[in-house]
Amino acid sequence: MTAVDEGVQTAAPGQSYRGLAGVPLALEPLTRKDFTSDQEVRWCPGCGDYAVLAAFQAFMPELGIRRENTVIVSGIGCSSRFPYYVDSYGMHSIHGRATAIATGVATAREDAAVFVITGDGDALSIGGNHLIHVLRRNVNLTILLFNNRIYGLTKGQYSPTSEIGKVTKSTPMGSLDNPFNPVSLALGAEATFVARTIDSDRKHLTSVLKAAADHRGTSFVEIYQNCPIFNDGAFDAIKDPTTSADAIIPLTHGEPIRFGVDGRLGVVRDPRTGAFSVVDVAEVGVDALAVHDAHVADPSFAFGLSRLTDSGVLHRSPIGIFRDVEAPAYDDLAREQVALAVGSGSDDDMLQSVIDGRDTWQVR
Repeated sequence: MTAVDEGVQTAAPGQSYRGLAGVPLALEPLTRKDFTSDQEVRWCPGCGDYAVLAAFQAFMPELGIRRENTVIVSGIGCSSRFPYYVDSYGMHSIHGRATAIATGVATAREDAAVFVITGDGDALSIGGNHLIHVLRRNVNLTILLFNNRIYGLTKGQYSPTSEIGKVTKSTPMGSLDNPFNPVSLALGAEATFVARTIDSDRKHLTSVLKAAADHRGTSFVEIYQNCPIFNDGAFDAIKDPTTSADAIIPLTHGEPIRFGVDGRLGVVRDPRTGAFSVVDVAEVGVDALAVHDAHVADPSFAFGLSRLTDSGVLHRSPIGIFRDVEAPAYDDLAREQVALAVGSGSDDDMLQSVIDGRDTWQVR
């Protein structure tokens, strides 16, 4: 990976994408082709991963980041082939450990824009502990969790997001596990940016990815992604034009939460319990609807909205940015701490101080 070269334009706080402050920008305009590798894309026909890859390659040039300063780290799973297909630095790492490895990259290299590509199995099963800790630390990186609610790479076992009763090769009589709601999990860890989008909605997907890149700290984006081989139709209700209006609850900051055909449905919040529920707008009136606030400091507001997600066959789900708040990034704080500890001494002085340490022993 190249260091920050002399004369290279660098993003400053408040300029362009604040999440990428300190990352060198390309001096020449980039195109999608610049972020397309020479590797053959090998996903099953109809896989939602193709749509996410296309959107990613299309929006990356808009950020203006040099390929040499873009790092993509993945774990294990179908989605984790992603780094092969983007012409940048990257690592196809080990199962569940992508967030831990990416934390090291982000902390060591301020000049790198770090992206984590993971799946519902990789991130929420063996990688669950790593995920919650990177979220609570607020490391400056962007996590894209492809959620197809199944283990695809290992041929169709149930995953941590599969619904109760799911019949698979590993649950022939139906799953007994209560599934994770990835957005609720992220908000429970107090992640500073949490969003959800859909692989087939290119416009919405791109807008969410841009907002995630604009965030300084950990950005967590759940992407509903269809697996046509082992879990086809898992998101039919929210993708079918005949049902999507009543199934998708769009979240727009500053706007009343309203959806359904002709906006007939809305979301209200119980002033006593704080719980959200779906109502008929004609019965309660527009003024009674909850107004979405993605910037409220307390994560309980966004968490409450996430609970509107149907944990069964997904007949209804909120889509959009649930939470986007500012907080110190772990890697920024770590670099400040190191600079304070090192002071202004020479490299030789620093090395000697490390060797000497603060404690001494006398050996007789």
